[in-house]
Amino acid sequence: MRVLITRPEREATTLATALAQRGHVPVIAPLFRLEILHPPAGFATDLSGCQAILLSSANGARALAEASEQRGKPILAVGDTTASTAEGLGFASVTSAAGDGQALAELARTRLDPKAGPLLHVSGVEIAQDFAAALAPDGFEVRRVALYEAREETTLPDSARAAIEARALDAAMFFSPRASDLFARLVQEAGLSASLSSVTAIAISPAALQPLSALPFKATVAAARPTRQCVLDEIDRLPVDTVADAPKAPREAAVEGPSIMSDTPSSSETTAPPASPVTPPPVQVRRGLGVVGAFIIGVVASSLVLAGALISLPYWPAEIRALWQGQGAAAVPPAPALDLQQVRQDAAAVANASVEAAKREISARLDDLDKRVRAASAAAAERPGSPASSGPDPAIADLRRKVEALESRATAPEAAAPAPAPAPSAPSPEQEKELAALRLELATMRNTVQTIDQTVTVQRDQTKLLAEAVDKARGEASARNAGEQKAMSAARASALIGIAARLSAAVESGLPFATDLALLTPLAQGDAKLTESATALQTYAQSGVASRAALVAEFPAVAKAALADDLADDSFGERLLGKVRGLVSLRRVGNDVEGDGTEAKLARAEAALEAGDLPKAVALVKTLPPPTARATAGWLSRADAHLAAKQAADQISSQAVTLLGSAR
Repeated sequence: MRVLITRPEREATTLATALAQRGHVPVIAPLFRLEILHPPAGFATDLSGCQAILLSSANGARALAEASEQRGKPILAVGDTTASTAEGLGFASVTSAAGDGQALAELARTRLDPKAGPLLHVSGVEIAQDFAAALAPDGFEVRRVALYEAREETTLPDSARAAIEARALDAAMFFSPRASDLFARLVQEAGLSASLSSVTAIAISPAALQPLSALPFKATVAAARPTRQCVLDEIDRLPVDTVADAPKAPREAAVEGPSIMSDTPSSSETTAPPASPVTPPPVQVRRGLGVVGAFIIGVVASSLVLAGALISLPYWPAEIRALWQGQGAAAVPPAPALDLQQVRQDAAAVANASVEAAKREISARLDDLDKRVRAASAAAAERPGSPASSGPDPAIADLRRKVEALESRATAPEAAAPAPAPAPSAPSPEQEKELAALRLELATMRNTVQTIDQTVTVQRDQTKLLAEAVDKARGEASARNAGEQKAMSAARASALIGIAARLSAAVESGLPFATDLALLTPLAQGDAKLTESATALQTYAQSGVASRAALVAEFPAVAKAALADDLADDSFGERLLGKVRGLVSLRRVGNDVEGDGTEAKLARAEAALEAGDLPKAVALVKTLPPPTARATAGWLSRADAHLAAKQAADQISSQAVTLLGSAR
């Protein structure tokens, strides 16, 4: 079906893409022009002092994003579309009321405290619901700031006019009472009301449907729930559900919020309240776990593992508990007396070697872990909204202090030992107890480092998944942008074709075309070829150029005067003959007149004009002898202007066809 879209250009493009995906043909005809306003003087103060921001339209979210870089204030959005727009613009805390203006006011009452500070309502210049009045009885102070304005078109867009005149529309979409009222007024002013008899009007709410009652639509339909998705669903159901000449009964629904252009909450404010209270839909708050949060959770988990290991010490095997309690030396049976000194020396050497190897291994792994943690923290700090790294992790620093303490304790006996003696003394029970405690701490630390290493590995995997999700989102955004660009290019090409046709008709008829040329100005921005063609036409726009029919009608008199001037010279007889020819002229006509004389060229030029070949006629006239210039100068000037204007209009049409082909 061919569907008329009356929304502003940005929303119309997105909606056109959705319609094209469903197999429909969109006709874009914006009735409003959105203008972002400069924030008032006290806007920064109101924004910093408010406890939350009320957004009653998606355009309010866009205007707020342009007016301020702050993204941390809580946002209460009227519906899911507005909430999604705000989240896409980077606002961190967004809650959707999933309804209309009344639902947004109820959400503010249940979620916010009047004593916590004022609320800031970001809206357009025109609003339909005053939240300050609605929330005043509950003790809230609401300050409204208008950051955008929707300006109405004064005439029906050419695309809509052409489609309605040709009766080429199957449906028309309306998303606010203001848009419906403006459309009805412009259609009636254009005298096209009767051409809507085959069109079905689909409105987002009964309130948006009411201003269309004066137009003779085939049928009128109000969406089941006043959201964009429900309007699209109603279009898909048209072949089954549409009832000609009788509007559907309004369906009870919660409005997604004020219209995009006028901050107007639609149907729910104009219909009678339901017989029983309606339970508000659940409010969903979107949250996410960042990379830094995952790392902190990993470190906390490692600390809990270490604490659990110490708490569960009584349940460890008897051998490990004996080492921890210093009873390992007593449990070892004495070695033979003959080799006691040598065994003790070997045991001490092996213990020292094991301690040194363990220290080196732990230090190396701690260094590697510290590097990876620093890299992960730096990567997380670069992400928007993530807290900056404030230095090495406390758990890593604590492990390093333990390793340094172990190193000092392990090297202390070596530093205090006297020079090698022929018969070294056996280790004392205190030293053996210290060695046992050292082994236990090294084993515990080895397990802790392994746990942290696993946590960092999990964090790296989560970071990889996050990066893949970001890449996927960017790909989807690029695909959507490509679709929107194609839709915009197709709409622009269609508009150019229509303008070129109007310009060509004006040139052929000899009428002024300044109004039609003004439509080309916004479409020619950034296009050198279109700008050149528009500049060429600007010279003739106010007065127009001579039509082809006028040039053909004037030519016989011009040819008569030119032939008379060519025969005249300084002799009295020739001058007399020229004057006689000026009064009564007999000359040959037709395309078969041969020769290079003035009479032959004029005859062939006149035949070319009658055949519709104006460029050939102009070329022949320009080859006439100089004495004929006085008679042909005016006609040639008008003919050249006609050809120049026609060529510029043809160039615009050719450029439009090229753009349309590239868009497809």
